Amino acid sequence: MLRQIIKDFVIQQFNVDPAVFDQPGLKVADLGLDSLGVVEMLFEVEDLYGFQVDDPARYSSMTFDEMVADMETTIRAANNGQIPAPASLQGKA
Repeated sequence: MLRQIIKDFVIQQFNVDPAVFDQPGLKVADLGLDSLGVVEMLFEVEDLYGFQVDDPARYSSMTFDEMVADMETTIRAANNGQIPAPASLQGKA
């Protein structure tokens, strides 16, 4: 779910071709986002899940999947091992 949320955000906000995400080993740097774009992407996820990334610059050298895994770990650590529904989906049925 988190991977899809980030992917959709990047596609919609930065006009990244969806096919890019099919590349094995896709690096965050390969998305073509500048440092502000990476921060915007992180703010979106932070707002949805109520956590804060300590060092957003580290994601530039990671693959997209490594970044998602790192965010999932951070979210779980802040939520007793769970990944809650994004804030925008809470209370909706």
